[in-house]
Amino acid sequence: MTSEHAAFIGLDTSKLKISVAIAEGERNGEVRFLGDISSEPTSVAALVKKLAKRGVKLHFCYEAGPTGYGLYRQIVELGHECSVVAPSLVPKRAGDRVKTNRRDAISLARLHRAGELTPVWVPDEAHEAIRDMVRARDAAFEAQKQARQQLNSFLLRHGRYYTGRKAWTRAHGRGWHLKRSIIPRIKFCSPNIVRLLRVPEFVLID
Repeated sequence: MTSEHAAFIGLDTSKLKISVAIAEGERNGEVRFLGDISSEPTSVAALVKKLAKRGVKLHFCYEAGPTGYGLYRQIVELGHECSVVAPSLVPKRAGDRVKTNRRDAISLARLHRAGELTPVWVPDEAHEAIRDMVRARDAAFEAQKQARQQLNSFLLRHGRYYTGRKAWTRAHGRGWHLKRSIIPRIKFCSPNIVRLLRVPEFVLID
């Protein structure tokens, strides 16, 4: 099917709504804004169904971002092509600094028709789950590291410090410098410190 028998749809996505624009397949074909729809899957399905009645091949695209890949998967499952593109590689016109949802959707549709967008790899749900787990794990370790630093500083200010070989072990938790007498003061510190004292690997023992 040639581009004359295709339509290119640019989607500017956000949490609650999607701005939609369409570029007709011809090189100099019309590019117009269709409006905003809810980001709910039912609204997306209704949009796709309506556009499919045109009887041309549909090519959707939107920028990668915080809304994730659910929209991509839904469109593909409905039998249409969809590209998730890298925002940093979207061509910008010189001097064009005004950004609106409408203009961004129109720009995406036009650039998609011209073949000037760079798609990113879209992970399947299994890969995405692993990626999310790794990110959550890294964030948890970073939060734990910061909490430990805060706790060490707090204890040092109160004349308590650990002299053993390896800190943050059960032996550390049994250290004389971590008695319940100082716990009331800890409650007024960062919540991260309080949470740290409750994790299994570091149990306070009176």
